[in-house]
Amino acid sequence: MNTPRKLCCAVYTRKSTEEGLDQNFNSLDAQRDACDNYIASQKSEGWVMLGERYDDGGFSGGNMDRPGLKRLLDDVRRGLVDTIVVYKIDRLSRSLADFAKLVDLFDKHKVTFVSVTQAFNTTTSMGRLTLNILLSFAQFERELSGERVRDKIAASRQRGIWMGGMPPLGYDVVERKLTSNPSETQVVREMFSRFAAVPSMATLVRDLRARGVTSKCWTTAKGVERKGKLIDKGYVYKIFKNAVYIGIAAYKGQHYPGEHQGIISQELWDQVQEHLQNGDRKQKGPRADRASRAPSLLRGLLFSEQNRAFTPAYTHKGLKFYRYYVNTDSIKLGKTGCEIQRIPAGEIETVVVERMRHVLRAPEVLAHAVREVCALRPKIGEADAIRTLQAIDPVWDQLFPAEQASIVRTLVERITVRLDGITIKWKALGMNQLLRDTLIAPEKEAA
Repeated sequence: MNTPRKLCCAVYTRKSTEEGLDQNFNSLDAQRDACDNYIASQKSEGWVMLGERYDDGGFSGGNMDRPGLKRLLDDVRRGLVDTIVVYKIDRLSRSLADFAKLVDLFDKHKVTFVSVTQAFNTTTSMGRLTLNILLSFAQFERELSGERVRDKIAASRQRGIWMGGMPPLGYDVVERKLTSNPSETQVVREMFSRFAAVPSMATLVRDLRARGVTSKCWTTAKGVERKGKLIDKGYVYKIFKNAVYIGIAAYKGQHYPGEHQGIISQELWDQVQEHLQNGDRKQKGPRADRASRAPSLLRGLLFSEQNRAFTPAYTHKGLKFYRYYVNTDSIKLGKTGCEIQRIPAGEIETVVVERMRHVLRAPEVLAHAVREVCALRPKIGEADAIRTLQAIDPVWDQLFPAEQASIVRTLVERITVRLDGITIKWKALGMNQLLRDTLIAPEKEAA
């Protein structure tokens, strides 16, 4: 009599929520009990259940980031598992893409997969077909469940119900409802009142930061404490645009009467909105369009020593137009937020271009780049290559702004701005790339 080969069976269980897991006999226990009985029925085939538990309570089947599943897969890779037993296939995964990866892994390690309530075997073509059909329905059910949740959220917001997440500054969540936080409410009212009287965002933010005013501090439903940070212009702007402060519940651009009480009067809200709109109109006139078209040769290349980027900006006096590169800290925090607030665009662009031209004139730099590129493209003569690079310098001023910017970005990796000057970090293979762009591209067009 032949003794059947021993097959080590691992039972995997999962439940999407933590509800009921504290009970003496919960959903995970029920799944495991059913799997144990199934394995016992296959004892004559050599099936033996492993003592290790692979349970995931409170984890979604929409992804594979689950501790129990990870331990199971590690044991599969180590060759400790022959068969995986689950109550239903959606316990293992509700994603068709993830399940395909799992099946590939199981095949690679010659591991079979069994569902107690949906009898099939993944080693046969019919079993695979059945698996894909069942898994498609599992994924459909998951997507349908997501749609139901979204519909419920939309219906609740239309009724003005708070649907969770971080509460806005000035409110706390008590029994799933927004209630006023007295100390924070005072700060929010002060923000609105001061801006309505003197619409200077920079002055307001500077004063609030000096007093140590921070963004919302709160504790999540899972007990995780979120610390507040010193506010900046962006945070204050969001507060001024949040209609929750006048008792409104907003959802996807629509406004509905909220369950909570507003902490700002409609009159004060309207005054602040008018100031914000006036500021937007000043920025969106013809000059703003002119600024958007103005060349910014060093866009994305300028940084402070504190690793803060400089972004293109402009201002004007009468009909005269001025371009700058402004430190992003200065935009967020006001003029006191950084050592170097802004740099005249023309001045720093001139310095960078002059240094770049010096590099293009350096014989040792040109010779090294030319030798490397000519070695890759033997048809290109060294003399022609050198003449091509040297020709960029005298015609620089005749190039289009986009062409100039392309050359600068090919050669320059980063520009660090200091109080006493700038440091340019050149790209290691920038000259080689420039030479290939100017010589090889025309060669392809001719071909």
